[in-house]
Amino acid sequence: ITSFDVRGALEVIGESEQEEVDLTAILSDVDEADVEVQETDTEEVDLEQQAGESPVIRYVNYIIQNAVKEGASDIHVEPAEKKLKVRFRIDGVLFEAMTPPAAMAAAITSRLKIMANLDIAERRIPQDGRIRCTVQGRKLDLRVSTIPTGHGEKTVMRILDTRSINVQLEQLGFEEHTLDIWRGLVKSPHGIVLVTGPTGSGKTTTLYSSLRQLDKNKMNISTVEDPIEYHLDGITQTQTHDRIGMTFAKALKALLRQDPDVIMLGEIRDMETAHTAVQAALTGHLVLSTLHTNDAPSSITRLVNIGLEPFLVGAAVNGVLAQRLARKLCESCKTMAEPSEEMAEFLAMQGIEAARVWTPVGCDRCRNTGYAGRVGIYELLTVDDSLRDIIARNPNVSEFRRLCIERGMVSLRTDGMEKVNRGMTTVQEIMRITESGH
Repeated sequence: ITSFDVRGALEVIGESEQEEVDLTAILSDVDEADVEVQETDTEEVDLEQQAGESPVIRYVNYIIQNAVKEGASDIHVEPAEKKLKVRFRIDGVLFEAMTPPAAMAAAITSRLKIMANLDIAERRIPQDGRIRCTVQGRKLDLRVSTIPTGHGEKTVMRILDTRSINVQLEQLGFEEHTLDIWRGLVKSPHGIVLVTGPTGSGKTTTLYSSLRQLDKNKMNISTVEDPIEYHLDGITQTQTHDRIGMTFAKALKALLRQDPDVIMLGEIRDMETAHTAVQAALTGHLVLSTLHTNDAPSSITRLVNIGLEPFLVGAAVNGVLAQRLARKLCESCKTMAEPSEEMAEFLAMQGIEAARVWTPVGCDRCRNTGYAGRVGIYELLTVDDSLRDIIARNPNVSEFRRLCIERGMVSLRTDGMEKVNRGMTTVQEIMRITESGH
């Protein structure tokens, strides 16, 4: 087994000693019969209390605990022809964590499906479930997804840790001026405020952190999510169920009869949801939601393309925040170096004159990547009256973006380069997560 700083140990809360994981002993006793169906799988599972039970249970606990210890956001259990790969996504990048023999694949998958209350006999169709567990004293939710492949079922688990969203907006990487404007948008009495970006770009964290700054005692705050990722005190959260007709649009219409002040929609996906959100915004409600677009201006054209009238989009939308997550340089090993001639020219084009720049090195703390942790980069578009007139004329996306930049909008790449200038990240990282011209 290879792992990041695992040292072959299965940690048990309340015990100071560490128990070595003997893979040979585990394999000699691996059988699907070791995975016993529990009647109360929907209850919270304490991994540490189960550590001494069957070998398969112990090994699955071992995988989950080390993923949490390493700060992974996702666990991938991937069967191949002659081996089984376990990979962790850390700071947005997948790393191979361990490679147990393929003989363990069926038993590990079955154990995970039991923990997630899935049908272990059904291997032909994808399944989704959830595991509630306690790891290292932390209560976590794991969102589980299985899908059949040519070599068996692949399982991916998203680790949902409430500690990751219990952060203040100041900790997310906003420039002070941008943060002040964003706070104002979130405290608007009505309108639509959007956060946009690809999956895994931190949209949920930004929205939840924004909701927490509102006065829940004096406001009725509700959310519609698919699924509910984190439970928030003092906020009414509703989950959609498309199979029984509980769509985003239907849930939103129901919430509008609940005297809401603020509504957070997990995503605007279709015309019906978009139209209902606009009507809510125009009748005195603040609606926060997300889209999947490359930048802030293209969110406006996306709403028009969904089917909304341009003048309605302009009237309803107050602002759009596009964001990405950039890996931060490891503070333990980053070093100053002279940039190459090509790099110096590129930095000069970005308005950065630097004889030396911070560069990644790699050490034990950062798994020899040179990076540890992530920071947000942001592009904030605020919609004023003159922009509303422009939106009503339905400009194409490139023209609209150019107008927004001319009016002072700071692009994702420009914000990223400011963080390069401060020694927080690297040019290579900003280039990786942003597009040319963005």
